[in-house]
Amino acid sequence: MQDNSNQGTEPLQLNKNDLESKIIEMLKSCYDPEIPVDIYQLGLIYKIQTDPEGKVNIEMTLTSPQCPVAGSLPPEVERKIKTIEGVSEVKVEVVWDPPWEPSKMTDAAKLQLGML
Repeated sequence: MQDNSNQGTEPLQLNKNDLESKIIEMLKSCYDPEIPVDIYQLGLIYKIQTDPEGKVNIEMTLTSPQCPVAGSLPPEVERKIKTIEGVSEVKVEVVWDPPWEPSKMTDAAKLQLGML
């Protein structure tokens, strides 16, 4: 029988792939308001790292350093990822290398924007 005596006091330990899938789904709910495609499909997410304790590190970029949502989009990503069951801590880092370019978008995003 499984001991659930610590339930609610420690982060839920999810399978790494399950947690990453939930993170990706949540990232697909974040949008750059100037572009009608989510940030994951746009290719703005460069790295997702998780550990067994539920700590999540995300490296992302923006479409340009002058992006008008530079101050609001990373905190939105952090807030949304924190709502996922099993996540104990989130760190979002904005990186500029390599710079974002349209080739980083998924085919679905390119199709949605009329680029295919």
